[in-house]
Amino acid sequence: MLEMTAAEAWAHLAQNPDAQLVDVRTRAEWHFVGITNLDDLDRQPILIEWVSADGTANQSFIEDLAAAVSTDTCVLMLCRSGVRSLAAGNAALAAGYKSVINISDGFEGDLDAHQQRGHINGWRFSGLQWRQS
Repeated sequence: MLEMTAAEAWAHLAQNPDAQLVDVRTRAEWHFVGITNLDDLDRQPILIEWVSADGTANQSFIEDLAAAVSTDTCVLMLCRSGVRSLAAGNAALAAGYKSVINISDGFEGDLDAHQQRGHINGWRFSGLQWRQS
């Protein structure tokens, strides 16, 4: 699976109007942390939990994904730090999606020396557009 940083993902989305960003974080993360703002690209992120806040796997993830985008669509997977999105992306590839990209630094990025996110990399750190609900 191809991987790219959040900044590279924004550029890819801007250059490929049919590509879609799928945010696989939890509802709680979307609500309390924020979501990507793709208004300038004339689209919205697709929000599909990979696992719920209690760690329960979303058994209908592939069905939910199929309801949102076709297997021919380039799909960029996003989570907090690139781990869940990698797993979700691999599941999408196994289900027949042809072009799946993992956003390796995620929405909040990697942990720094103080065990905090958002100070090294990630969507927000890169200055990309986002909003809180």
